[in-house]
Amino acid sequence: MIVIPAIDLKDGRCVRLRQGRMQDETVYGQDPSDVARRWADEGAQVLHVVDLNGAIEGAPKNRTAIEAILKAVTIPVQVGGGIRTRETIDSYLSFGIERVVLGTAVVRDHTILADACSRFPGRVIVGVDAKGGKVAVQGWTEVSDLDAADFVVRLAGLPLYAVIYTDIARDGMLEGPNLDGMRRMAEVCPVPLIASGGITRTEDLQRLQEIGPKVIGAILGKALYEGRLDLRSAMAAAS
Repeated sequence: MIVIPAIDLKDGRCVRLRQGRMQDETVYGQDPSDVARRWADEGAQVLHVVDLNGAIEGAPKNRTAIEAILKAVTIPVQVGGGIRTRETIDSYLSFGIERVVLGTAVVRDHTILADACSRFPGRVIVGVDAKGGKVAVQGWTEVSDLDAADFVVRLAGLPLYAVIYTDIARDGMLEGPNLDGMRRMAEVCPVPLIASGGITRTEDLQRLQEIGPKVIGAILGKALYEGRLDLRSAMAAAS
């Protein structure tokens, strides 16, 4: 299982939010490229970058910071947040982003996902962000009527890299992941899963591994930035 450090961007800075609330932020770095170099130097195999402003506003807003991250590291970078059009997908994947994460766009127009997968097989991730088991969109500000488990079933047959499953209630709370939710997703999801939200201890990573081979990765955020987890120790626990 791959351990993936998260770099969340808001107004050009590296921040972490609590349960996705934009007003409840902690700033961990004014220069996200420095943060990216730190994780790369500590052995990260891939970075997960989220344009928080873009997720809310529906279009990329932290492109300059993302480009700086790409220049700072040689490891793969996956990006989500505000990727809602074919043009944005093409732009990101043409200038060095390894994979794009689609969320709101997929819920609102499934054809954009099918098109992206046909043109970029293996380079598209679907972000499934759940609140009370329902899929949230628009930077987690709106909750749809879609059941998260029912939603992922619809992804069968698409050449996706993975689905990132985030339990919003656990995100940034340092209370451990929603293991029951991950088990439910693993039972029905037709593609590999990446866990996100609440992962705080090495034991959390071990329990995620116990769910089975469907869970190929775990995204770590606040636990790393607050020093609750050391990246090297986390990678050792997940290996």
